[in-house]
Formats: sequence, C-alpha cells, structure tokens
Amino acid sequence: MTIYGDREKCYKCYRPKSSCMCKYIDAFDTNTKFVILMHPKEFKKVKNNTGFFTHLTLKNSELFIGIDFSEHQRINEIIKQYKSYILFPSSDALNLSASKPSLQESENLAIFLIDSTWACAKKMFNQSTNLQTLKHMSFTTTKASQYQIKEQPEENYLSTIESTHHVVELLNKWDIESNAKESLEGFLNPFFEMIKYQKELINNPLSNALRYKPKSTKLK
Repeated sequence: MTIYGDREKCYKCYRPKSSCMCKYIDAFDTNTKFVILMHPKEFKKVKNNTGFFTHLTLKNSELFIGIDFSEHQRINEIIKQYKSYILFPSSDALNLSASKPSLQESENLAIFLIDSTWACAKKMFNQSTNLQTLKHMSFTTTKASQYQIKEQPEENYLSTIESTHHVVELLNKWDIESNAKESLEGFLNPFFEMIKYQKELINNPLSNALRYKPKSTKLK
C-alpha cells in the first residue's frame, strides 16, 4: 500500500506543520470575553485565515464554526451571562472610537466577532436570531490593512485579527482593559509572519513546488 503526501496539520492554528505559526503567538488575558464565529468557508482557508490566530492569542475567547447559531447552547449562555455586543456596522452601533460601553459594576463585557466575508457575515447574522438581539459595535480608523497577500473589498477593511487588535486598543483607551503595551505589540506577530511566509512562497514558486512535492511511503 502506498500513501502520497506528508503534510501533517497543526491542530492549534490549523496550518500545515511545515508552516505552523504557533511559535509566534504570545497569548494574554483580557477582562472582555471575545467570541469568534467562523463561517465554514473560512475554516477551510487554512493558509490565510486569521480567526485562529485571534482565538489563540486571546485567552478569554471562544471560537465556534457554523452559520445559524440560533439554538447554540453555549452561545446563548454567553449572551445571558454577559453584556454582549457584536462587531457589526449599523446606524445605531456604539462607535468604540468615540464612546465607552456602559457597564454596571456586576456586568462583564462580551464582544462577538464574525470571521467571514461580508456577504457570508450578513447571511450568518440574518439566520442567527440570537445574534440579532445583540447591541452593535463599530469603530472608525484610518489604518489600512497590512494583509498584503489578500485583496480587501475596500481600502479601510481590516482582517479579523487586525480588527480585534484595534478593538483591544480602544478598550485600553476606555480603561476596560489594561493590557501591557508589549502584549498588544505582539498581537499581530503571527499575522505578519504568515504574510512573510506566504510572500516567500509566491516569490519562489520552484521552492514552493519542491517543498510540497508528494512523497511516496510504502507500508509493509
């Protein structure tokens, strides 16, 4: 019997072990719970998905894969236990760049993040009746995405990890978080290393082909 291919997968960052980025992840804790809702199509984009990096970097985060979360037990528990917002632009969204979320002394904050294309994000939101009950949150920024290997729909669109990084920065501004400066500086390290790695493969197609040339292993 012959088996072709030897691309083992890292089941933390879900990239091939040959391009695992876990060593660049420096996880830290937050007061805020982050809930990452990943569309199944994003789950399959192991080469350039930043949702896993975001989840692995934020200790107080949970990640779920799906489209309709209406009856999802754990997500509904979080919505009941926390003052929950969803990062979703709308006319009545709380602009985190200009306003501080109002929290009672006993309340804890949860922010839901949809990790998907804008078209799929709207579908997930429209099908998940529980997400429709959440307050909306947005932010304004002049930052441009550093996602050099992926074309963004608009100039000011940010990847999941870039958006989350900016949200944590703003939560620090409002004293909801108090993360050390070095924690935030290292937040994007796996993202930048992934881009660097992918660009090297793009610029050296022969090296890429040799790297992933299937091997034949005979089993007795």
